[in-house]
Amino acid sequence: MIQDKLTNLPSSPGVYLMKNAENQVIYVGKAVNLRNRVRSYFRTQPREAVKTKALVRHIEDFEYIVVGSETEALVLEMNLIKKYKPRYNINLKDGKTYPYVRITKEQWPRIFVTRHVVRDGSRYFGPYPNVYELRQIINILYHIYCWRTCSKARFNQGEACLNAHINLCDAPCVGGISEEAYGQMVKEVARFFSGKTEHLEAELQAKMQAASDRFEYEEAAVYRDQLKAIDHLNARQKASLQTNDDRDIVAMARNDWGAVIQVFFVRAGKILGRESYPMRQIGQSSDDEVLSSFLKQFYLSQERVPPTIYIDRKTSDTEALAAHLTEKFDRRTTFHVPQRGDNKALLDLVQKNAQEALSKWRLSQDEKKARTEGALADLAAYLDLPDPPNRIECYDISNIQGSDSVASMVVFEKGRPKKDQYRRFKIKTVEGPNDFESMFEVITRRFRHASQERASDKDEGRFSHLPDLVIIDGGKGQLGYARRAMANEGYSAIPTFGLAKQEEILVHEDGSETRIPHDTPALYLIQRIRDESHRFAITYHRSLRGKRQLASILDDIPGIGPKRRQSLLTYFGSFSKIQSADVEDLTKAPGISPALAQTIHDYLRTHQDLQARLRLKNARP
Repeated sequence: MIQDKLTNLPSSPGVYLMKNAENQVIYVGKAVNLRNRVRSYFRTQPREAVKTKALVRHIEDFEYIVVGSETEALVLEMNLIKKYKPRYNINLKDGKTYPYVRITKEQWPRIFVTRHVVRDGSRYFGPYPNVYELRQIINILYHIYCWRTCSKARFNQGEACLNAHINLCDAPCVGGISEEAYGQMVKEVARFFSGKTEHLEAELQAKMQAASDRFEYEEAAVYRDQLKAIDHLNARQKASLQTNDDRDIVAMARNDWGAVIQVFFVRAGKILGRESYPMRQIGQSSDDEVLSSFLKQFYLSQERVPPTIYIDRKTSDTEALAAHLTEKFDRRTTFHVPQRGDNKALLDLVQKNAQEALSKWRLSQDEKKARTEGALADLAAYLDLPDPPNRIECYDISNIQGSDSVASMVVFEKGRPKKDQYRRFKIKTVEGPNDFESMFEVITRRFRHASQERASDKDEGRFSHLPDLVIIDGGKGQLGYARRAMANEGYSAIPTFGLAKQEEILVHEDGSETRIPHDTPALYLIQRIRDESHRFAITYHRSLRGKRQLASILDDIPGIGPKRRQSLLTYFGSFSKIQSADVEDLTKAPGISPALAQTIHDYLRTHQDLQARLRLKNARP
């Protein structure tokens, strides 16, 4: 099958997706020539190509998508990596978007912090790595300049808002300030974010002195604090370059343990901040592949990029990436490797910071690993286990007076949550609030599934992995029923303990108790596992209860049965949309006549008003 596909591959640019036996996408790549690139995987690989050999061993099938150019392939590759998160791709875990200061293009512009760039002529300043400090500065400037913060609809009502009455807005909506004076104020704010703060500092200094001369010391203190905040911002941006342009400087540090990419953000000739990005799953990947993966994932996800990006080495994708960024932002974007001068000196500084960040990252990861391994070893000693438990499963039951009874199974491997292994159960055979029988049902179902999957050789099944330790969130009663279920299914050899909810004592089936000392990593791990199982069970329980209650509300409406209820939910998608729909919209759902639509609308509106009154009543002291 693969050989037939290899024979028919086109020589066009495109993206290929490698799949394993479970039809999961394990690698996504791009190619200028799909035929040459994909066929290269199935030729004899050199000895050092360890990662490629491991990938090829798991390939059972592949797909490809033909595109028009290398640039299109680059963008599609990144979108597919985000979608599938393939095992053998280098994945940038950060995923953050940075805040900008936006000055809108309006007759009376607004100024605010945003993470989304809208190309409507607005001016943007940033990005700023520290949003907390940015909001502090925005708040200070707002109290100085008092620009409008209201929406367009509120502004056009023709009356001053509360901010104008407390002197926090110059009320342009009612002619409180001329358009020329308001525009000049906005220009001064823009000058500040362009790095020209001298005018504002001089103005605040003069106001502080004038207030002091009038013996208005409280007012003077306000200006003093504002000056200190601006001085603090300038201190954070004191590294100033010879030019006033915008640029990013990117450098990579790598050793046999991992890699870190360091980025310095330079705006208007000042270093606004820096960020470190640990790169995971790099394995035997080349430096070109690691840096190229970062540049694509980082800059293709940004809302705005500077025209110049300095990097410490060229990669195979920089030209295609630069072409795409130029087209996307309608402004020429280039990648450069500086060889001399100030830019080279700054790049060397970024390189040193990257090396330092790599050392700190490795040290922190080593410390975390040591703490986790120590916690597991201590836990094994406290519970008299033969080995530290690599896989721990914890079970919890959640219900309210027996309704919507559910259970959770959370999994920790090597001391860390393994969320793709979490499972949840809806209790099927137990009536009423009986946690003991519910636990018996859940444990029976879990280990019966394990036996079935292991008998059918499903090593990667949903329940085939067996735990080294089982924790039952509850006392002796729940533990006894769980142990009986495990014995019935042939898994009584797995160590199992109950966790008393208040005392946090681990109870063995023979009745003996183990109290793990407080302030120890072992107890902290047990608490984390217990809290996670409780959270997972509660979340599922609330979801089921909410759906049942909403369905009950619809069923109470005269003329609505199961079929029409499903018709409404399918058409509108959610209960809240049904509740907000008008009569005409309700008639568009299959099976809903105009008369019935009016009944639904009136009933839900009455219910909505009643709920609002109840919330108001409950909120009163």
